[in-house]
Amino acid sequence: MTRLPPAARTLPALLAVALALPAAAQRGPAQDVPAAPDKVYGELFVAVQTARVHADQKAFVDATPKADPATILADWRAQRDQPGFSLAAFVDAHFTPPAETPVNPPAGQGLRERIAWLWPALTRRTPDVPPGSSLLPLPRPYVVPGGRFREGYYWDSWFTMLGLQASGREDLVDDMIANFASEIDRFGHVPNGNRSYYLSRSQPPFFAPMVELAAATEGDAVLAKWLPQMRKEHAYWMRGADALEPGQAAFNAVRLPDGALLNRWWDDEDTPRPESWLQDVQTAKAAPDRPPAEVWRDLRAAAESGWDFSSRWFGDGRTLATIRTTAIVPVDLNALMVELERAIARGCRAAADKACATQFDGLARRRTTAIEQHLWHPGGYYADYDWRLRKLRDAKTAAMLYPLFVGAASPDHAARTLRSAECALLQQGGLATTTARTGQQWDAPNGWAPLQWIADQAARRYGRPALAQAIDARFLASVEKVYAGEHKLVEKYVVDGSGGAGGGGEYPLQDGFGWTNGVVLRMLALREQDRARPAPGDGLTRCAR
Repeated sequence: MTRLPPAARTLPALLAVALALPAAAQRGPAQDVPAAPDKVYGELFVAVQTARVHADQKAFVDATPKADPATILADWRAQRDQPGFSLAAFVDAHFTPPAETPVNPPAGQGLRERIAWLWPALTRRTPDVPPGSSLLPLPRPYVVPGGRFREGYYWDSWFTMLGLQASGREDLVDDMIANFASEIDRFGHVPNGNRSYYLSRSQPPFFAPMVELAAATEGDAVLAKWLPQMRKEHAYWMRGADALEPGQAAFNAVRLPDGALLNRWWDDEDTPRPESWLQDVQTAKAAPDRPPAEVWRDLRAAAESGWDFSSRWFGDGRTLATIRTTAIVPVDLNALMVELERAIARGCRAAADKACATQFDGLARRRTTAIEQHLWHPGGYYADYDWRLRKLRDAKTAAMLYPLFVGAASPDHAARTLRSAECALLQQGGLATTTARTGQQWDAPNGWAPLQWIADQAARRYGRPALAQAIDARFLASVEKVYAGEHKLVEKYVVDGSGGAGGGGEYPLQDGFGWTNGVVLRMLALREQDRARPAPGDGLTRCAR
């Protein structure tokens, strides 16, 4: 691991370190893994990103070369020292920028009508890709989030698929499951997105919930069909687990001192993210007491979590440079792993494999016990655990609801968690992501559609329909207000009562937007059902504010 003295932590020095760091020694079982643009173009890549040739660092890694990389690199080396050389002009001459696909719907559409119009507008078909592109081909159609997110994203897609199913597009749900299965077959896991620079990490493991979503309408044969891929994904998340001693971690697996086996976020690379290269270099510069590679690994691991970025991962709870994602055992990931293990057991039963069903039922039970023992905060909610410091983190975040979402919470812990979430996070416009205001997009005052849905399902599953209805009503009001004023469906919303589209993050607010569309459609349907058949249950908690 490269450690630089503070005097050497200038931007040029850090760029040199980033360029010199080797690729990770292990990436898993994949044989055919295309190289990411930072590896392909080396010094040219660093020059382009350092010079900010594009306002968005993602633009260059999504560009398509007009010649083979060796020719482009030779041309650059021959021209770069010539008088009047323009790097921007060179890039323009040698690369085709990513196609912009703005959302330009007809005027006067209602909310449901707009979402119906957006599904085909956001659908992509890329069975073949141009030579040298960072885009990874997928055999079947898929829905992208929208805006700068020109590719399919793993965890986004489950929430999008909720809406596709509600729209009668079971065919597209099946297509997207098949695409993710093809990636598991090819790479050993589902990458963050179908780009070569995303291959070193995954995202929250929603493949099993996707299969279960299809099984709800198509039967358990679907679970048996995709059982090999679910088992292969589980093996990816558990790489190196069998050899761990208590208090050790390897890749995504962590063995706690009492022998309990849980998971963490991880990335097989420890260099700056190609799509956010300069931001990551600058973050490492702001952490003078840490090896740059350690900071970059933690930034990448946070990107795997989907919460990039949030005070959840910060050592001081405020500052990005203190990020320590790989030291944290996250409650949401481990709840999703329970669901994966249970889904595998269901698939094994559908395939008449009793031994497999017994094995994975046991894994799910042991993980559920570990969550109850290690991720339960005495303050009355599920929390993340710092396995290096051997203590629970105190932050109250919307991730506390994941054990309820998958049905892994005890009744008492579920009731107390719902009260904690309601009193700490429920705002006038929906459920806030955290209680901290750091300027990061996965902190207050932002609320995100996927977390509203997790909260809705958690509350309904554990007998708090009134709370679920309140979350839905408040979030839908936020969505409808922005839509009425701006005619957009955006990726995040301000939920503290001031209203409007959300802020923060490394890029401008994006319009589209896949997972918002999916969750909104499901919430609208639930609102109609709740009005027609008011559900019994307690009201809202009187919270001391």
